[in-house]
Amino acid sequence: MLKKLPLSLLMFAALSFSGKTIVAQETDAKIYDIISKISADSIEADIRKLISFGTRNTFSDTLSDTRGIGAARRWIKSEFDNIASDCNCMDVFYQKDFVTKEDGSRIPKDAWVVNVVAIQKGTKYPNRYIIMSGDIDSRASNTMDFKIDAPGANDNASGMAGTMEAARVLSQYEFENSIVYVGLSGEEQGLFGGKGLAEYAKKNNWDIIGILNNDMIGNIEGVDGVISNRDFRIFSEPVPPIETENERNMRRFYGGEVDGISRQLARYIHKTTQIYMPEMNPMMIYRLDRFGRGGHHRPFNDLGFAGVRIMEAHENYNRQHQDIRTENGIEYGDVIEGVNFDYAKKLTAVNAINLASLAWAPPAPKKVEIGGIVEANTKLRWEAVKDAAGYKIYWRDTTAPQWQHSRFIDKNLTEFTLDGIVIDNFFFGVSAVGKNGHESVVVFPSGTFR
Repeated sequence: MLKKLPLSLLMFAALSFSGKTIVAQETDAKIYDIISKISADSIEADIRKLISFGTRNTFSDTLSDTRGIGAARRWIKSEFDNIASDCNCMDVFYQKDFVTKEDGSRIPKDAWVVNVVAIQKGTKYPNRYIIMSGDIDSRASNTMDFKIDAPGANDNASGMAGTMEAARVLSQYEFENSIVYVGLSGEEQGLFGGKGLAEYAKKNNWDIIGILNNDMIGNIEGVDGVISNRDFRIFSEPVPPIETENERNMRRFYGGEVDGISRQLARYIHKTTQIYMPEMNPMMIYRLDRFGRGGHHRPFNDLGFAGVRIMEAHENYNRQHQDIRTENGIEYGDVIEGVNFDYAKKLTAVNAINLASLAWAPPAPKKVEIGGIVEANTKLRWEAVKDAAGYKIYWRDTTAPQWQHSRFIDKNLTEFTLDGIVIDNFFFGVSAVGKNGHESVVVFPSGTFR
């Protein structure tokens, strides 16, 4: 008989049928609680406030209290400061880098690119960080014109407002790992804010679990005629760009073309969303970003960190990077009327539940290795994770986008053989499971043994 488990915990229970052990999974009531606390009204208020600054172009006015990116970032910091004051759990600061016209063709003048960072410190692993980002800056048709109105309601006040709302809700909980909420600047001029923060993280030896970059999470009316408040995309690169020649050679013989750390993060988000928000349709896109375009997760990827872009599925290009105007009966401009606040609420919740799940999870196993060449079985081994309640071995068909099968492994084991599972026919990975039932990201094997 299945032992009754507290609904406040996500636990694994073992059932025995005909000598086989099956692991049953219960959901965590706290995750549903987080979803219920995300407010569309709060997100709308933040978007309207961000629009009120007229333009948030990175090179716009920094002295005015009512117009330009300076006023916008000071207001964002004040909101993070208020959250920090309420929970006494958050460090808030500016992180900035100086850019000159020589740094890129979209820089009209030398200026500081200033990010607003709020860190909710973890209780057990304070130097392990899961990051949610939105962009502060906006632009009009000409990115060099930093004086014209550029409301940037969806691009990207929606992502910035979602990040602030996630901070308000998640600050009500304690997490083992640290969560970073950040407003990044300079995105429209060449991803300078993300580059600066990624380099800051590397310099300060941050152990980054991953970054969830939110860029346009409020539009449901596609220029293609599709209207959907359920679809959204998760962009992720296949493998890190800093991999070594030896790693490339290993992949040629052992597989893993779509199993880099960012792709595993995307799978995690996809799975968590399907469990807790089954009304949503997460779409894993096997690309770094949209065709020929970029986002603020890329600078983190460039340094070898896991990172994905979360955004709407059906874009409206009439509302992106456009001066506000009407031509031939078509209304152009990124104005408030183009934002669906309930949809922005849903995608904010997607972020919040994944931030929470990862922040409650133990570190992922290290040095995962695989064996089973010319055998009828598959063997896996890994380094023990301190305080893990156990591990899960995952496997899937080589053509499957998501993990299909799993087996829970006792915490005292760091090596296991899957009898009758032929290594040639599947891909494999291992995650760590915490005492609270939350899992780390799955780790793809990086070595072999016999």
